[in-house]
Amino acid sequence: MELTVGPNQFFWPAEGWSVFYDDLTRSPVDRVVVGELVCSKRLPFYQDRIPDAISKLVGAGKDVALTSLALVTLKRERRLTAELAEMGVMVEINDLTALAHLPEPCIFSVGPLVNVYNEGTLRWLAARGARRICLPPELPMVSVETLTKVATDLGVAIEVWGHGRLPLAISGRCYHARLHGRSKDNCQFACEDDPDGLDVLTTVGRPFMAMNGVQTLSDSYACSDHQIEILRSAGVSALRLSPQSTGFAALCAMYKQRIAGTLPRGALAQEVLTANPRLRLSDGFLSGSCGAEWSGTTNHSP
Repeated sequence: MELTVGPNQFFWPAEGWSVFYDDLTRSPVDRVVVGELVCSKRLPFYQDRIPDAISKLVGAGKDVALTSLALVTLKRERRLTAELAEMGVMVEINDLTALAHLPEPCIFSVGPLVNVYNEGTLRWLAARGARRICLPPELPMVSVETLTKVATDLGVAIEVWGHGRLPLAISGRCYHARLHGRSKDNCQFACEDDPDGLDVLTTVGRPFMAMNGVQTLSDSYACSDHQIEILRSAGVSALRLSPQSTGFAALCAMYKQRIAGTLPRGALAQEVLTANPRLRLSDGFLSGSCGAEWSGTTNHSP
């Protein structure tokens, strides 16, 4: 089982963005998805750094893909999407409209924001050229097993969300701008103040979700620590780790050890919670009755 680093969902300063991908060249991950997933207004701040990051990652032996936007609405966003295919690396689509901008035949990968919920969708994407699919994180284990079996027969690699706040929705409105009393066009990039998303609480002060510009995320951080043996036996090819602003290199190393069997089940989650006791972990979409459940609080057996 391999490790994939998904696209950064947040808005970081350009220098920090570059440092993050420089660090990944020395990280034990196999694949990295680069680019802007959430908001095209962020892209000009680091767009000219992407070719250098790709070159360094490829030079370090990593497979690299470029992500499409999750929601394409403007003419310039359509143009940016069309230009992805000219970069010379695989494109990962997170919106089916991106397919209209990819030449046929063209090999591509599919991100977790595309609703691959059934065998028919998987077969259609494979016929169109998909060779790697990261399944939506809300699928239960029985669906993962079914889709992985079909994908194996089609020569398609399946990834499952391994760690990080779950992407729940993309909106036409910017929550960060609205919070600060600004319009979306004059957001002044308020999302930069929250490099891992802004916590949203209920009226009684309980954690509910997180917001990231136009994106809604889970409050909890999905963690596959207790599910890795089941996922491996189901034929899952890779776990996807979502970038976070601190401790990511150590997190990648722990997942590599966990996959290799040199780190026991539960130890990874314990390290994560020791580093940040306020964090909430979850894996309920895979094995629980609701997504927010966490196997670490039960006598879970693979």
